[in-house]
Amino acid sequence: MRSEINLEALLVLDAIARHGSFAAAAEALHRVPSSVTYVIQKLEESLGVTLFDRRGHRAHLTPAGEALLVEGRDLLMMADEVARNVKRVATGWEAELRIAVADLMPPGKLLALCEAFYQVAPATRLRLSTEVLGGTWDALVSGRADLVIGAPGEGPPGGGYALHPLGEVEFLFVVAPHHPLAGEKEPLANERIRRHRAVAVADSSRALPPRTVRLLPGQNVLTVQNLHMKREAQKKGLGVGYLPRHMIAEDLAAGNLIVKRTEEGAVSHHTLYYAWRTRHQGKALAWFKKELWEDGKGVDWFSS
Repeated sequence: MRSEINLEALLVLDAIARHGSFAAAAEALHRVPSSVTYVIQKLEESLGVTLFDRRGHRAHLTPAGEALLVEGRDLLMMADEVARNVKRVATGWEAELRIAVADLMPPGKLLALCEAFYQVAPATRLRLSTEVLGGTWDALVSGRADLVIGAPGEGPPGGGYALHPLGEVEFLFVVAPHHPLAGEKEPLANERIRRHRAVAVADSSRALPPRTVRLLPGQNVLTVQNLHMKREAQKKGLGVGYLPRHMIAEDLAAGNLIVKRTEEGAVSHHTLYYAWRTRHQGKALAWFKKELWEDGKGVDWFSS
């Protein structure tokens, strides 16, 4: 005969374990003691095991009962999560929203946005991931993210998404004060820069072609994982390159990095975007799109 375990039996088992007796469990569940006893008896018959040692005034779980209690509580938690997810779907709020964030986005402003979201929809889970360069687009088109914030340049071909400008970020060509280029006359010729190592960030794309930024042909390159490591490497004089002004404002003020004018100038401007999958119609995504749109009208994400 096939053994059957239902959620009602697991709820009763849990109540007896927590309250110490069949009578106390019945009171907590607002049931008569005989019904609690009947549920456990049917469960024991179905499994062919004894779950409780009924000697004495308190109900003690047998080893089999202990094992079932542990597994049963996991099942009860899963069932509760499924029920809550179904309710969220019914109301239009996603159970989870996956957001891929470019590594140059200011974390404080991003977390403030998440904080505001939780005031509206505390039950929706947010899953944030960090991407570099084209990795944001890769996360979106591959389905790893529902929304990307801080995607550089134009998106890849193929469609299936919509985008809107988020803001413009200013990149500065900077070197450490003890780097050989620090004392060179400006503007720095590309030929002079090419002789020195550049620090570059590796694109985190998995399927899309990786992107590179402002590297000179034949230039030696130190490749790092993110912009924060790139900034530290350049402060140590391990290489040169462009960094976002908002990330290095304190370093510039302290003299840890200095701006150098090149043949193209010392400043490079890039527009960043937020983008989303057009098939996604949930309320959580709609909330973020609205807030990012409003920010685009008056909030500077990249101010120092």
